[in-house]
Amino acid sequence: MPSINVLNQKGKQVSVLELDGSVFGREYNESVIHQVIVAQQNNARQGTKCTLTRTEVRGGGRKPWRQKGTGRARQGSIRSPQWVGGGVVFAPKPRDFNQKINKKVKKLALCTALSAKLDAGNLIAVDKFKFGELKTREMVDILKALKIDKRVLIVTNGMDEEVKRVAANIPNARTIAAELINVYDLVANAKCLMTVEAINKIQEVYKTQEEAGE
Repeated sequence: MPSINVLNQKGKQVSVLELDGSVFGREYNESVIHQVIVAQQNNARQGTKCTLTRTEVRGGGRKPWRQKGTGRARQGSIRSPQWVGGGVVFAPKPRDFNQKINKKVKKLALCTALSAKLDAGNLIAVDKFKFGELKTREMVDILKALKIDKRVLIVTNGMDEEVKRVAANIPNARTIAAELINVYDLVANAKCLMTVEAINKIQEVYKTQEEAGE
């Protein structure tokens, strides 16, 4: 059964937390992670872009000039694509980019990403966060004590407004609730800093889903 050392804000070990093997003990599956990330990015697309084709642009019903004898190239409409103000060839239209992913596949991808973070030593567990003046400097000091100098995903049980506030001005830090954790954020950030409550919440949610057969 996998385990992780639990640290305090000063980087000192305070305990050892046993982890659920069905969540943090999965083998790495790159294809599943890629599939879920592509779907997640597609689902974030708005798909609202729209331009007009030559049949939709107003005007241009009359032939600009006669076919022969002018010395100019023959033209049929001032709304042809080569004219300024004309229609667009193969004009983009609103479309739905949503891509459905099976629940089991999403669960497997997330557990695989969490397991990879743990195996690589990029998952850090902290017992709790406690702040004084709610200043950005406090979170900076915590990250330094935990030896985190790369992009970090800070995961808390529910959206902790205090953590969100002190980390808001740190360019390489992103705060997210355990309920909203996703594969893209795990892969996009080199480190993942979780509270013990967040880890327990993730294990509770995904273990329940597995037992329910979802």
